[in-house]
Amino acid sequence: MDRYTSFIIRRRWLVIGTWIAVLIAAIAAAAMWAGPTTTAFTNDTRTESGKAGELLERAGQGDQATAGQIVIAASNDIPGGVRNAEVTQAVEGLVGEIRSSSSDVTVGDPYGQGAQISPDGRISITSLDLGTGTDSVVQDRVDTIKEIADSADIPGVAVEFSDPRFDEVPPSGTSEGIGVLLALVILLIAFGSVIAAGLPILSALFGVGVGASVLFLFQNVMNVPNFAISVTMILGIGVGIDYALLIVTRFRSGLHEGLDTDAAVRTAMLRAGRSVVFAGCTVIIAMCGILISGGDLGPSLTFAAIAGILGTLIASVSLLPALLSVIGTRVNSLSLHWLRKRRGKDPDQALEGVWASKWSRRIQQRPWVGVATAVLILVILSIPAFSLRLGFSDAGNRSTDATTRVAYDYVTEGFGVGANGPLVLVAEYPEGTDPQAALGTLQQRIQADPDVAQGGVTPPIPVGQVDGNQIAVMSVNPATGPQDEATTELIERLRSEVIPDSLGPDSDISVSVTGITAGAIDYADITLELLPWTIAAVLAAAFVLLVLAFRSIVVPVKAVIVNVLSLGAAYGVIVAIFQWGWAGSLFGVGRAGPIDAWVPIMLFVTAIGLSMDYEVFLVSRIKERFERTGDATTSVAEGLASTARVITCAALIMVCVFLSLAFMPDRSLKILGVGLAVAVFIDASIVRLLLVPSTMEILGKANWWFPSWLSWLPRVDGSHTDDIPDVRSGDDGSRDTTPSAPADAEGKLVK
Repeated sequence: MDRYTSFIIRRRWLVIGTWIAVLIAAIAAAAMWAGPTTTAFTNDTRTESGKAGELLERAGQGDQATAGQIVIAASNDIPGGVRNAEVTQAVEGLVGEIRSSSSDVTVGDPYGQGAQISPDGRISITSLDLGTGTDSVVQDRVDTIKEIADSADIPGVAVEFSDPRFDEVPPSGTSEGIGVLLALVILLIAFGSVIAAGLPILSALFGVGVGASVLFLFQNVMNVPNFAISVTMILGIGVGIDYALLIVTRFRSGLHEGLDTDAAVRTAMLRAGRSVVFAGCTVIIAMCGILISGGDLGPSLTFAAIAGILGTLIASVSLLPALLSVIGTRVNSLSLHWLRKRRGKDPDQALEGVWASKWSRRIQQRPWVGVATAVLILVILSIPAFSLRLGFSDAGNRSTDATTRVAYDYVTEGFGVGANGPLVLVAEYPEGTDPQAALGTLQQRIQADPDVAQGGVTPPIPVGQVDGNQIAVMSVNPATGPQDEATTELIERLRSEVIPDSLGPDSDISVSVTGITAGAIDYADITLELLPWTIAAVLAAAFVLLVLAFRSIVVPVKAVIVNVLSLGAAYGVIVAIFQWGWAGSLFGVGRAGPIDAWVPIMLFVTAIGLSMDYEVFLVSRIKERFERTGDATTSVAEGLASTARVITCAALIMVCVFLSLAFMPDRSLKILGVGLAVAVFIDASIVRLLLVPSTMEILGKANWWFPSWLSWLPRVDGSHTDDIPDVRSGDDGSRDTTPSAPADAEGKLVK
């Protein structure tokens, strides 16, 4: 690290210029060659629904999970409803205009054979396929269709769309921008200097700019969800600002202690920079745990998260030290004295609160009380997590003014709630077989099920041929909603009882259940099955990294246990808000529902990685003090005092950035944002300020126990490093700024 930092200092302008060139090139490449995103991740070929969906695609029926709809609803005072002559003429004209808007757009016939019109004639549903292409191309088609629908203005008739791309959403980057603005305010208050506050923001934006651009390009070679860019930006910005904050804080402290600019940069990188690298590696390795979930969603989310985090990590340890080397003592320029009251001459004394030392000593006087209090709070918050139910959000969870939610409610009114997530039965049978005769018994058995809507089963319709066999499709509308447990039980019953009993053991006909609802349930089952393996792998990796970081066994074990407790509390909070519906209206949630299946894994790996960040930052300082004094109690108090405020500042930034996700239209991002904000808040308050000092006081010197038979492990904790510039007191009590090692990588004295 010291040799690397010396190189950055010597080549500071080259590093800065390279970053500017890379950022410009990356943004330009992304603007020209960005790939498309997808909204469908339920067709996983590891599941029955995924295999059936693939069979439909091979038969030329497209992706059933992404089929959109136009919902037309006539008011009660229109005679004949949607079949009214004037309404029919206007609707057919509207459909014709939409068809002619693009050759890639396909619209069904709202009045043709098999058209879906409610029994009272008021509501009609017709299919809408927007075609393929990049996100911007498809969005252009959406905007054109919205203009056509708005200009139609059919009196007494509402035209709504089920595709979420028709919902009004804030401009891209709005939520992220709000998070960055709040982070800047916190940094200004913490540092009291525009330059010092701006450096972490600048470093994070450079890193996330490159990371997001790489993600856009990567969309050409793999399926990436449309919300992945928000994950990249939010995680990258939050983590990047925190990492840069720690390095800038150490740099300013070095300057205050009398070090020159280069020595202060080296000190910051050898201490804070080392912690940042370990913390970043921990987060990235934790993110790789998502790969265990497999399918398309696991790898794409892993890459999206790592792109943002790795970009900002590299910027923090390359661009930032180069900028600090150039700026030097001007880092305290443009001081805003009116934002905070200075204490003494140290510009960062506000971050080194004396109150934290007093708090730590008070907690250490009654450590068992601190442990019991913290554990009790975490356990109470974790109670709702035991009722966690996985699924996928649908339009019913959205705000009541969204077109997709209005369309959902109209479909429910006209056809029953189950019509919002119909089950698709895909039958494969030998050529020449009469599907009506072969599947008639199955149709009757399904219709007789009490959880199937009256008249909710359509006859089998041949749709194509695959490998010499005929393919037919049946549609089943459950009597319950897509997210209801009764619908899940219906799917399980169809697969395990109704279909096998109706066809018989020797039948040459195979029938599979697919569709949006079945695909979501299957993906949730896979996620739940793989979640324990993900947890075990991520915790094991974090444990190994912490062992290397601290050369201790006790500290990593304690960290793993404590962080699992805090994560359980975060799970409990999101279940209470989004699944139970407590205070859901604060975040614009339409109604309660299951937790999106991909969120728990993403929340787990991200929260574990970030909590390990704070563990590294805090315990590194404690270990530094312990190695100097040998006093376990004093080292905890001093370590907490020197990090409590900076960790609190970093946590506040994280909370603000993550909460910006809570106000995005996508419900799954709301859940992730709230979960991460809660996890960070709990970790920085209950865990770091209460549980850690209590447990470390109880364990004492045992915290640093390390068996001799593991002495072969590489020393990467920095305890053996002799060339870190330090400030020592002379015999007369004055400050001595002589470095503990006289030479840098070039053999020159460090002044």
